[in-house]
Amino acid sequence: MTDRPSRGGRGGPPPARAGRTPPAQPPPPAPPRPIHPGAWWLWSLSLGTAATRTTNPLLLALLLATSAYVVVTCRPRTPAPWARSYPAFLRLALVVMAIRLLFTVTLGSPIPGTHTLLTLPEVPLPAWAQGIRLGGRVTAEALLFSLYDALRLATLLVCVGAANALASPSRLLKSLPGALYETGVAVVVALTFAPNLIADVHRLRAARRLRGRPDSGVRGLLQVGLPVLEGALERSVALAAAMDARGYGRTADLPAPVRRTTTALTLGGLLGVCAGTYGLLTAAGATYGLPLLLAGLAAALAGLRLGGRRSPRTRYRPDRWTPRACLVAASGAATAALLTLAATTDPAALHPGVVPPTAPALPLWPAAAVLLGLLPAFLHKEQPS
Repeated sequence: MTDRPSRGGRGGPPPARAGRTPPAQPPPPAPPRPIHPGAWWLWSLSLGTAATRTTNPLLLALLLATSAYVVVTCRPRTPAPWARSYPAFLRLALVVMAIRLLFTVTLGSPIPGTHTLLTLPEVPLPAWAQGIRLGGRVTAEALLFSLYDALRLATLLVCVGAANALASPSRLLKSLPGALYETGVAVVVALTFAPNLIADVHRLRAARRLRGRPDSGVRGLLQVGLPVLEGALERSVALAAAMDARGYGRTADLPAPVRRTTTALTLGGLLGVCAGTYGLLTAAGATYGLPLLLAGLAAALAGLRLGGRRSPRTRYRPDRWTPRACLVAASGAATAALLTLAATTDPAALHPGVVPPTAPALPLWPAAAVLLGLLPAFLHKEQPS
């Protein structure tokens, strides 16, 4: 008795006949391209600009909620330290708020007030320290003003933290123009220092807990701090060696006229940008401010274009400005522009009074402008891990 292969039974797929090729499988869909890191930075900085235009705590809380929702939705699923830096910036914002309120309580505030909350013993200071007060009366108006101001600064910090958590520093460095490459390396190293330091602290504390040793308190902090600093030093030495091996700092030889033209265009463009911005901010310079600003920008961009010839580098798979990236940047820019317009047309709604203390109200169309910042969460596509 001989065994016969099954034909479409439960034993497996039917065998292919001789001389017939199996049907071609459709190619897998291409993974979605990640959003340009410059778009994330423009979006985050625009939200930070919008935060500087108001002290209304309801609008600032809405900005915080917007940045947090976008970070939770769009954050890359990668174990890299920069992608997990958002909670650290939240804690830093809380520390900044606490320090701002502590200064108001101990050093006083120029904001007048009649609602006294407590009176601290005032320390007499010498005559050369006239104008500085240590202790004394703490009013509700001064605390409320400091709270609004601290919340605005905290929102700005959290927006920068959102950019850190959403944009890869290495991809951002790859996207910079050649003339700004060396400056970009310094900025990227500075931005990645804090996340790497926090990751080292978490790793060392986990190792100490596994060994049954204390990982909190002053003693634990001191015993963790030394290995963290040692690791940071070793990482800096390794980074310097890697940069030297990859030819960092080597430039191409350019003719002297090109170098002089690059310097003149860059410096002249920066001076034009400064003078044009000053003209736009003053009432007398409204006629010449905008042309001078545009001419300065054109000269600076031409200088950067020529300066990029000094670093002949190639880029592997450069990031493109896709329509999704443009929409992400545009949503943040629209939020900043609309809140700037609202601060001009209705300043009372964006800056609630503190003398006397009044309950802040939520202005409708500035709140709708803040919600435009949620657009990246709807444009997000899951990246392959």
